Amino acid sequence: PAYQAELTEERRRREQLERRVNELIEENRKGRQMAEEAERGVAIRSELQRLGVTKIDLAFRAVRDDITRTDDGRLTARTDAGDVTMREYLSRFVTENPELLPSRIQGGSGANAGHAQQSAPTGFDLDKIHPGMSAEELDRVRKEIARVARETIRGI
Repeated sequence: PAYQAELTEERRRREQLERRVNELIEENRKGRQMAEEAERGVAIRSELQRLGVTKIDLAFRAVRDDITRTDDGRLTARTDAGDVTMREYLSRFVTENPELLPSRIQGGSGANAGHAQQSAPTGFDLDKIHPGMSAEELDRVRKEIARVARETIRGI
């Protein structure tokens, strides 16, 4: 009877430990899968950005399910012609969907004929921004940041 209770207690502890080990294995598997998905997403997005796509999220949603990781770690896409590299697939996708690229013509009806203020790029070092800067330096930095933001929004 005493050894029977001890065996039962030992079995209960062993089963509890086995359950915990299985839970940890499952958590590890899910964590690895999430990390791989995130890495794959970053690789796809960076390649789309490299190809000049402006609507990266839209393009990403369109291609994310087509691109998978092979056993040897490469990212490939399955097409009618067989497996192709991610870079080749995305390049073809962007070529077939030029609406994802920035528009080539900046104007249109009613567009200004270049009356925008063109200031010479002054440039500044971000590391030189610090508390206690003089008002003139701070104003110059603000204007430069605003200029860069405007040009970025316009697509210059």
